[in-house]
Amino acid sequence: MSRAFARDDGPDEPPVVPPRAPLPAGVANYVTPRGLALLHEERERLTAERAAADADHTDEMERSRRLTVLSARLALLAERTARVQLVEPRPSAVARFGATVAFRTGDAERTVTIVGVDEADAAQGLVAFTSPVARALTGTTAGDAAELQTATGPERIVVVSVLYPEAPAA
Repeated sequence: MSRAFARDDGPDEPPVVPPRAPLPAGVANYVTPRGLALLHEERERLTAERAAADADHTDEMERSRRLTVLSARLALLAERTARVQLVEPRPSAVARFGATVAFRTGDAERTVTIVGVDEADAAQGLVAFTSPVARALTGTTAGDAAELQTATGPERIVVVSVLYPEAPAA
């Protein structure tokens, strides 16, 4: 068999560590208070996993690969957190970072919260400030119409409401 078709996952093959979601060039890593807490939790979890992997001496090759992956993930996280800029959402009628916005497209209504790139989870309604829907909604108020750029072309959306989380009691 030709070497071109042979799979070589030998010990010399470096592990692949996927990059974090990209940020636009020159843009800070804006985070909500929740997003900042999630980044700290991730760092603590990865640090604990690395310590556990370092203490595990059952399979030296697997231990080495695991430490390489965890160290790379921690380095990517450190790079990302070095650009963190905490944004405390300020209640306003205008949709901005941290706002929860309900909007209609045709007959459907959706609700999303505009958050940082690392906090985004579309399945939970958390959209990155860099996403097309967040860009379309930013700067709008209830009753405004906006144009959302989709893969099939522009779509008209109408803002139903703009809400912000309540500030913690002092």
